[in-house]
Amino acid sequence: MSTFALRLVGLLLMLTALALPLMRAPDRAVSTLVQRWAPPPSDFLDLQGQLVHYRDEGPRHDPAPIVLIHGTAASLHTWEGWARALRGQRRVISFDLPGFGLTGPYTGHYAGRPYRGPDYARFTLDLLDALKVQRFVVAGNSLGGEVAWQLAALAPQRVDKLVLVDASGYAIDPVSMPAGFLLARTPVLNRLGEHLLPRALVVASVRDVYGDPSRVNEALVDRYFELTLREGNRVAMGERFRQMQPGADATRITTLRLPTLILWGGRDRLIPPAAAQRFQADIAGSQLVMFDTLGHVPQEEDPARTVVPVKAFLGMAPG
Repeated sequence: MSTFALRLVGLLLMLTALALPLMRAPDRAVSTLVQRWAPPPSDFLDLQGQLVHYRDEGPRHDPAPIVLIHGTAASLHTWEGWARALRGQRRVISFDLPGFGLTGPYTGHYAGRPYRGPDYARFTLDLLDALKVQRFVVAGNSLGGEVAWQLAALAPQRVDKLVLVDASGYAIDPVSMPAGFLLARTPVLNRLGEHLLPRALVVASVRDVYGDPSRVNEALVDRYFELTLREGNRVAMGERFRQMQPGADATRITTLRLPTLILWGGRDRLIPPAAAQRFQADIAGSQLVMFDTLGHVPQEEDPARTVVPVKAFLGMAPG
């Protein structure tokens, strides 16, 4: 190696050593995050030793509440726009899955469970039992979409209708993967990620899943950044990626026999639109609505536009 190359490597190592303390991001206790990220109507439920952050809004007499399930690295906040639009006419329940948001890693009765779709589906049924919800409509985005269709397969007598939003379920080849996901799934680096979290990494990751990155603002980045730091969430994220088996349960999708609406962002580079067409082909009678300019989280990127077909699907007044 030349003298110049050695000096360059030495300089890079020195700069890295200087930068590491600046990137250090220790876990934050959930109590320090509640005031900002769990204002009313947020509440917490002790579910067999697992403290669950959830919101239960709208009329309690609704015979089939709408349950909204977020994706990997997200939280119930991703549904706030839809909840505002739906809660005037329907009961709307959203919550943070274990390992994410303010709910945090599995504890109590659930300690040690895998962070996978089928296990999340069983957890969701336990939560709905605790809320005394028997029959429901379920909508999910990304991982939450997989949890939603797993619920429909697991308990078909309880799921009235299904809404899939850029849902996972098939083995796919992403066009692009958020930098934070790449970090979480890479051995050794994911261990570093449990202690370091450059804000720039969060910015790049959120921009990567939006169809129009200019929609990503500081408040949105704050939410993803701070909730990722919730104690235990980064360790849980690494476990989730180690446990992932893309497409392992895909044959269950063809067994679904219920009214299904499929919404997809045409600019989704994580789960490309070809997956939407496969869901439509595999679920008899399903409807597909494509939003050409939106990305992987269309319900968050443009809630006003994306909730319109949901209201029509549920037979709600358009206003």
